[in-house]
Amino acid sequence: MTTATEGRELTQIGPGTVMGDLMRQYWLPAALSSELERDGSPLRLMLLGEKLIAFRDSAGRVGVLDHRCAHRCASLFLGRNEQNGIRCIYHGWKYDVEGNCVEMPSVPPHRDFKHKVRIKAYRAVERAGLIWVYMGSRAEAPPLPPFEILDVPEDELKVSLIQRDCNYLQALEGDIDTSHFGFLHAGHVGADELPEDDPIYHTVTNRAPEYHVADTPWGTQYAGYREAGPGQTYWRFANFLFPFWTQAPNGEFASHVHARAWVPMDDDHTMFCFLWWKRGDSALTRPPPARKDGTAVGGAGRVNKFLPNTTDWYGRWRLTANPDNDWEIDRAAQRSGAIYSGIDGIHLQDQAITESMGRIVAHECEHLAASDLMIVRTRRRLLAAARALRETGVRPPGADDPALFREPRSGYLVSDDQAPWQDVYAKQVAAARHPSQIPLRAAE
Repeated sequence: MTTATEGRELTQIGPGTVMGDLMRQYWLPAALSSELERDGSPLRLMLLGEKLIAFRDSAGRVGVLDHRCAHRCASLFLGRNEQNGIRCIYHGWKYDVEGNCVEMPSVPPHRDFKHKVRIKAYRAVERAGLIWVYMGSRAEAPPLPPFEILDVPEDELKVSLIQRDCNYLQALEGDIDTSHFGFLHAGHVGADELPEDDPIYHTVTNRAPEYHVADTPWGTQYAGYREAGPGQTYWRFANFLFPFWTQAPNGEFASHVHARAWVPMDDDHTMFCFLWWKRGDSALTRPPPARKDGTAVGGAGRVNKFLPNTTDWYGRWRLTANPDNDWEIDRAAQRSGAIYSGIDGIHLQDQAITESMGRIVAHECEHLAASDLMIVRTRRRLLAAARALRETGVRPPGADDPALFREPRSGYLVSDDQAPWQDVYAKQVAAARHPSQIPLRAAE
């Protein structure tokens, strides 16, 4: 059980909050590089409860600044992006990508004090088609997290953003909960309908897995396990990585590479950032599950439909199915058993559930069970790290040594290895193939 006080500590991420201070120790994926053009329109960016603008200057550099002009606080979103700076249209004051005031044309030259004026600016870099922002106060920013997925050539990398109207924590926790898959996503499918090599066969054979859970250098890890025949175990390994990254078991362990970020826009909104490798023989490149008779398993689609982006603070990467239209739930499909949830699409099913909890779930009303061991462990790990930073100045995992984010992988496998679970995991990591070693599928 998480108390109301602990819930507030975990979910509030604005400046000066315990969790907000922790988040600011890391680089945050904030936008697609393609969202900014040289001398193009500024982009409103809500990040950790702060209203910012992002723009690309004439030289291609990215600036991420407080949206308010230092003069009279007019919004620089309305500004002119020109000649290597953003110019406020109120009185013409202009700022470079580092937030320095470089022109003050409404002030007589002999009274000019632009060298004393600067607005808040955050460091930004580009990698893997993303703009990353460091909002911390360290004089030298830490390196980017060296996830294995970031080694993939950009033409083989897929990146997507989806906004979710709820707190980052409940969104993230849906990704480290393996027991929901047999219900929310596959409650309408029986094991006898599926071939034994189908990725969800063992999940629907036993919908109540057992768990091993542990703290790790990068955060937390679980191994969900089920019997898979004489001497065989079906394993699902997954990770939480500080401060908001997950690796879900949605592909084969040996060849599956991805990273998923649940970036807090503010307490009530999250931007999901999904990086995955689109080459090779992995679950993300295969057709959705099918029954023995060849018919598709309903509701297992992976295509998300988006509303047009707008310039609002919350106007980017919104799904057409949302709380306003009940996530387009199809009650007839739900009643007939065509789709257990009545909601079409794996991601959308997850999104509907976490948004249905409210913008911030009332944690004190929960009744957590043995299937929630990973959620409990992760909350405790986050709280302990955030409190240690606040009370003793100890930086959280990976803030000083991002290299530890290189090791973890997730995925599923069937194994006859009877060794302890962490040994099974270690052997699988050692044997796993780097993306460059996995051949293209014949169909590609």
